[in-house]
Amino acid sequence: MEEIIKRKRDELKEKFDRVLPVGDYFSDRWEKGSYLNFGSKSNIYDSSYVFGNPKVGENCWIGPFTILDAASGSIEIGNNTTIAAETYIYTHDTSKYYATEGNIEVEKGNVKIGNNTAIASKCIICPNVTIGDNCIIGAGSLVNKNIPNNSIAFGTPAKVVGKVIVDGKNSKIEYF
Repeated sequence: MEEIIKRKRDELKEKFDRVLPVGDYFSDRWEKGSYLNFGSKSNIYDSSYVFGNPKVGENCWIGPFTILDAASGSIEIGNNTTIAAETYIYTHDTSKYYATEGNIEVEKGNVKIGNNTAIASKCIICPNVTIGDNCIIGAGSLVNKNIPNNSIAFGTPAKVVGKVIVDGKNSKIEYF
């Protein structure tokens, strides 16, 4: 087994100059996406956790060490969208339930992320949130409210700080 791992490491290091967790040498990201009924050309790393049945569009990249927790509600991710490493998408929140000794119900809700959207590393997306099309969510953001189409948002909590203007070769990013 060690020889197989070393050979696979050497192949990936030579071809892409990267070294991955052992599971990623034996798991095909695109096959896992297909197994989960993701859209065509979408992939998800072996190190990612998936609960429930999230709906993921075509040509999406779901990075390593992510969580798609669609066990308490639906998660919908549009086409051409990226979810970077260590981003967690939740459809439930138990904090109020535990803090009140079970007197407040567990919050449950759906999450929707639009087309052509980039969620950077280490974000947390809370239940009952919609992130629009053509958005950029900055690294380390806590998204606990809706983000409209064509927005740039970051922070804890995430706030809209700019806009994405899509106009062919004249497309641009503007900050407020």
